[in-house]
Amino acid sequence: MSKIESLIGKINGGDNAAFKRLYGSDSAVLKNQAIRYEALMNDFKSTFGAEDVDLFSSPGRTEIGGNHTDHNYGRVLAGAVDLDNIAVAAKNGTNIIRIKSAGYPEFQVELTNMKPNEDEFYTSTSIVKGIAARMQELGHKIGGFDACIEGRVPKGSGLSSSASFEVLIGAILNNLFNDNKMSAVENAIIGQWSENNFFGKPCGLMDQTACSVGGLITIDFEDPAKPIVKEVDFDFVATTYALVITDVGGGHDDAASQEEYASLPTEMKAVAAELGVDVLRKVTLEQIVEKIPEIRKKTGDRAILRAYHFQGDNQRVVDQVAALENNDFDAFLKMVVESGYSSYMYNQNIFDVVHKDEQVVSLALALSEMVLKGKGAWRVHGGGFGGTIQAFVPQDLLDTYVKTLEHVYGEGKCHKLFIRAEGSVKVDL
Repeated sequence: MSKIESLIGKINGGDNAAFKRLYGSDSAVLKNQAIRYEALMNDFKSTFGAEDVDLFSSPGRTEIGGNHTDHNYGRVLAGAVDLDNIAVAAKNGTNIIRIKSAGYPEFQVELTNMKPNEDEFYTSTSIVKGIAARMQELGHKIGGFDACIEGRVPKGSGLSSSASFEVLIGAILNNLFNDNKMSAVENAIIGQWSENNFFGKPCGLMDQTACSVGGLITIDFEDPAKPIVKEVDFDFVATTYALVITDVGGGHDDAASQEEYASLPTEMKAVAAELGVDVLRKVTLEQIVEKIPEIRKKTGDRAILRAYHFQGDNQRVVDQVAALENNDFDAFLKMVVESGYSSYMYNQNIFDVVHKDEQVVSLALALSEMVLKGKGAWRVHGGGFGGTIQAFVPQDLLDTYVKTLEHVYGEGKCHKLFIRAEGSVKVDL
């Protein structure tokens, strides 16, 4: 019996412990996942010929607390979700990585001359090359492998499909060549490094860490080279609330909109600089307020408002974690709403002033408040200016909520998720 045939047998139509840890206990969902994995293994066999394969899964993530806090060394609350990227992978005995992702052209990465190349910016090739280069630089082993990848973390959904892909590649290299010795946090740091230096996009570390570590976690980035990751002991399922992420669309890739997005960390750091430090984590709200008359002349008022948001949301993460650990879900929900209002009023990442007539997030938040006020919670999710919103919806309002939002944004745009315990892992059957 081949390894692929053996794995299909162990998957057992989805009825296995590994799948239940990743996808929950719904039999229809588990069966669908079994079909998905089997199809990907067959695709791998027809594409690359080998059958001695391993299976991998890397989740998307949801930001639950701390909006735009990580890039100024703040705190976040995040969770890995059941929407994931999966891979079938095997060593190929060469120094070439070959990857076929569903819906995309196959590409190759030669593990030679691994230097950043601006011509490869914003490509999957650059991400893979950067991860391999950094792992080698840090003393880890690398080598050629073949992989077929299928993703169900929607791009542009705010669930971090790119970070999920990055730590998936790291997990494959870690397992195939390093006996899984690299920690989940180091995998995340390497993924972020690759995105910053090879992909060409500045980003914080929250997305990669949440995807790599898994579960419900709070992360403190005060020392970004050594983020403190703590698991939060709370069972969201037991609350009977659904976690719903709605894809509201919007967002623009033109230069003006990119500049608008980049202004968030830039303006926060400009306020910090006026107080003699590089990031807002190193100052207090009181210090900022004391210097407002001088600071606003140089940074403008919006930068100060964004600094105010940072200080509030950074502390709110601590309070949210305490509320969950004390099983005070009502207090937690109240703070989710407070965080959303702070993002709207102070951080101002809800709509793009360049395209002010397109306010998809604003409208989605208004509709959410209409349905959930006093009974749930709602906020912007992720970067903002388009993309997604997040809501905690009581079961008796779930159908109404989904119907209301999908009436505007389209069928299938609401994703009901759960927080999964596993991060980016080899699927051990």
